[in-house]
Amino acid sequence: MDEEYDVIVLGTGLKECILSGLLSVAGKKVLHMDRNKYYGGDSASMTPIDQLYEHFGKGKAPETLGRGRDWNVDLIPKFLMANGALVKLLIHSGVTRYLEFKSVEGSFVYSKGGKIHKVPSTESEALASSLMGLLEKRRFKNFLTYVNGYDENDPKTQKGVDPKTPMRDVFKKHGLDDNTASFTGHAIAVYRNDEFLDAPCIETFKRMQLYSESIQRYGKSPYLYPLYGLGELPQGFARLSAIYGGTYMLDKPADEIVYENGKVVGVKSGGEVAKTKCVIGDPSYFKDKVKSTGKVVRCICILKHPIPSTKDVKSCQIIIPQNQVGRSYDIYVGCVSFAHNVASEGHYIAIVSTTVETANPEAELKPGLDLLGPIEQKFLSVSDTYVPTDNGLDSKVFISTSYDATTHFETTCDDVVDIYKRVTGEDFDFSKMQSQIQVESA
Repeated sequence: MDEEYDVIVLGTGLKECILSGLLSVAGKKVLHMDRNKYYGGDSASMTPIDQLYEHFGKGKAPETLGRGRDWNVDLIPKFLMANGALVKLLIHSGVTRYLEFKSVEGSFVYSKGGKIHKVPSTESEALASSLMGLLEKRRFKNFLTYVNGYDENDPKTQKGVDPKTPMRDVFKKHGLDDNTASFTGHAIAVYRNDEFLDAPCIETFKRMQLYSESIQRYGKSPYLYPLYGLGELPQGFARLSAIYGGTYMLDKPADEIVYENGKVVGVKSGGEVAKTKCVIGDPSYFKDKVKSTGKVVRCICILKHPIPSTKDVKSCQIIIPQNQVGRSYDIYVGCVSFAHNVASEGHYIAIVSTTVETANPEAELKPGLDLLGPIEQKFLSVSDTYVPTDNGLDSKVFISTSYDATTHFETTCDDVVDIYKRVTGEDFDFSKMQSQIQVESA
């Protein structure tokens, strides 16, 4: 502990482990500490199943759930967009050598009345979708063709639509109704609310193009999920950091962050001080430098069957757009199963999550829970979400944001890349990377 480090990282959540790995690869001398005895922090996977029951104060798991070691239950489950930022980070860093992935079998969207539909993401799916009437299907098909060919640097592809045009006006120009705008924005562009309608259309176009590119990679949906759960991801980046000289200390609390003239100079633990040029950590280590932005409610559910109306897929995402259920924020349903080595044979794990809007968070999940059919056991959590009040440029303390309610990692990676730039002064260069990984067939 008496050495001096370029970076000390506090907490082994996924964001912190990614940054630890990337900065080690970049030649930084990294010390990584966590007060917990396990990797993952808030984004850990619980194994064996008894650990999940104990974590939520429910005693021991029943024997009917099979072998405890067959379970790896994520506290904050999320999927990877196949052509998204996290996959590119995994490939760039070489962490894919430690991991195996499987395609998520279905991507669905909820409509009024409680029906769920496959998200139409290609021209042929648009024409076959039960979400729209015949004329709307054709208009939407033409719209998808237009968006996939749109290039903000090539006016010939834009057909008179400037990249700064509000998305609301683009939908009107193509004659698309409010329901089509809703599932496009929420299930394809994966926005959490309707603010995108008044934002420049280029951002929505880029998100739609990412969805389309991702679905073309591996087929059934744009999403991937690691075998044995998300707990494999932080451990993969931890191994990477260690290969490049990073030092890891679990069960090592940070008793005090040491400053001189407002700038961090070290971290004190157990009477020793490790000197450093900068500190990265999750919000729980910096209560004086973060502010609350609200709460997220999540309900982990154990099922003995696939989610009804999904054609018995073993994994899927269902997005419930907020305007379909009279809310301000979307509700997300994610499902994985024994097919991903995260549950015992015949069992499924579904999680329903959303941003809290009322004094009764569990009731807000009802539209999602109602889709699941009989539930064997539920594990409910309500978590505060935080953002840093200090950008770290002066103090050299760089704090990640809390994990949001979404069931994909794009917002997580935005935060990682932003912190990387503030720490190093350089943009992370995605352009040099391949974007293909080996995926086990479903």
